[in-house]
Amino acid sequence: MEVFPREKPDRRFLPDIPSKGATRRIYDTRYFSEGKADVYSEDGKYRYCSGNVVNLSQGGMLLSPDKKLRVGQKAMLRFFLNAGTLPEGYESYVKLPATVVRVDSATGHAAFQFTQTITESLRRRRWRYFEAAALLGIMLTLVGVWFIKKESIFYFWFDVPVFLYGLCALFYLLSRFFFAALYRPYPTDVNFTPSVSIVVPCFNEEKWIERTVRGCLNQQYPEEFLEVIVVDDGSTDGSVAALKAVRDKVYDEVGERLVIHVFPENRGKRHAMAAGARRAKGDVIVFVDSDSFLQPDSVLQVVQPLKDQRIGAATGRCEVENKWTNMLTRMQAVRYFVGFRIFKAAESIFDAVTCLSGPLASYRRDVLMRYLDTWEHQTYLGQPATFGDDRSLTNYVLGSHYAVYQHTAVTHTIVPSAYDKFFSQQMRWKRSWLRESLRACLFMWKKEPFMAISFYLGFLLPLLAPLVVLRAFVFMPLAYGIWPVTYIAGVFFMSMLMCTSYLFIKRSNLWFYGVPFCFFYLSILLWQIVWAVLTFWKSSWGTRPSHFDSKTQRAGQPSGKNAAN
Repeated sequence: MEVFPREKPDRRFLPDIPSKGATRRIYDTRYFSEGKADVYSEDGKYRYCSGNVVNLSQGGMLLSPDKKLRVGQKAMLRFFLNAGTLPEGYESYVKLPATVVRVDSATGHAAFQFTQTITESLRRRRWRYFEAAALLGIMLTLVGVWFIKKESIFYFWFDVPVFLYGLCALFYLLSRFFFAALYRPYPTDVNFTPSVSIVVPCFNEEKWIERTVRGCLNQQYPEEFLEVIVVDDGSTDGSVAALKAVRDKVYDEVGERLVIHVFPENRGKRHAMAAGARRAKGDVIVFVDSDSFLQPDSVLQVVQPLKDQRIGAATGRCEVENKWTNMLTRMQAVRYFVGFRIFKAAESIFDAVTCLSGPLASYRRDVLMRYLDTWEHQTYLGQPATFGDDRSLTNYVLGSHYAVYQHTAVTHTIVPSAYDKFFSQQMRWKRSWLRESLRACLFMWKKEPFMAISFYLGFLLPLLAPLVVLRAFVFMPLAYGIWPVTYIAGVFFMSMLMCTSYLFIKRSNLWFYGVPFCFFYLSILLWQIVWAVLTFWKSSWGTRPSHFDSKTQRAGQPSGKNAAN
């Protein structure tokens, strides 16, 4: 079961900035809830009643109480925000004074208005303690790392490969955090609104495609400058029917701004993206995965870096939508945070983000069209390239322009919650990372020197990691009886640096999942790199057959996920 915040359906479907420039009223987003709330007296000394929460927002709650309430009655509400009720970071116990502002005579539902918002309450009580604990944790972690590496330097000549690798890895990771701390998003200019075409490649996304399309249309962007093009890549489920249904629902409001193009058979994600780009009319083309959901200001934010003519493309921040489903999705939430807020932010300092991720990326039309044909028909060792679309296209852009990260452009995406799909996804990403990194090696030396050094170091360290781990965990214990205590401690402290950074910025209960993820990576995912190197020539998608494996089978790969970090 996928668990994520469930917004109450909004009857308003027009964009928040209409074509004539009038600003619409901003409504408080309401969320469904399956929790309970207790209603206490105004002084909080005795409980008057309790009930089921129907829905709630930052400023109020609709409650189904077990006793009758009256309008104007003041109370103290006590309730727990379960994970997935509101966006991440709000899962906690809340106590708020409130007033009954409406009672439905038919249902008995009582509407409460809080005297302060949930955010204000959490900021005063919970979040400031989280931030203080995170800062303390970061300081203690850095002290621990210093002691570990001090020992590594002292014993350096006893095991040069392991200690040299550790020092290089430490330099690389700390430099990422340092530059990420210096990163600032591009400022928002509401008057900079170039014409935009959102292209959504879709394959078998019946469950999510309507929500994706609605997110693309309901943008705080002048509607005369925005169009949405969905290219269905020969879906075999009900995706086409879902697309036609949503088009029928919104046609009176959006008209021809929503375009649906259907391939009669599956051709692959690149072909779907390319077909959408060729139909696009906008000066900026924004690619969005078919299971990713834009925030209302995502388009406005992701085009802001393009005010600089030297910037050819920009990517946004990707959050995990179904983070609360199980331990795997929780670990991925921390990993996505590190991949975007730390690594991409650090790369953006040097205007050289190495992967513009599929859930949200914007390209100048003239830059994209310059490379579109070559990219669409890219081959590797004579085989058509069937994955690594985003990293490959990024390489083309980096050859002539800057590529940057815009932290304020946010999208939420569905990640694998089953281990078999997750491992298949990771194998694709590692093969594409290997292939495209080798390509990037040919020109990254031309970039800013520190960026070039970081790139080559970031390429070599993962390739050497399996050898270092084998030496530390197998060879040294068997040959000399030296157990890798220092190595394990180093991994733990670096994982804690990621966790405490996550806690400081996100103020979320998920912060600790960075520790198991690091050891999960060390014990399992790390070894996929070995297999990726040994099978780098393979072009199959990995989750179902493609015609590149057999001449009698149809081509294709899912057109949704490729958020390689």
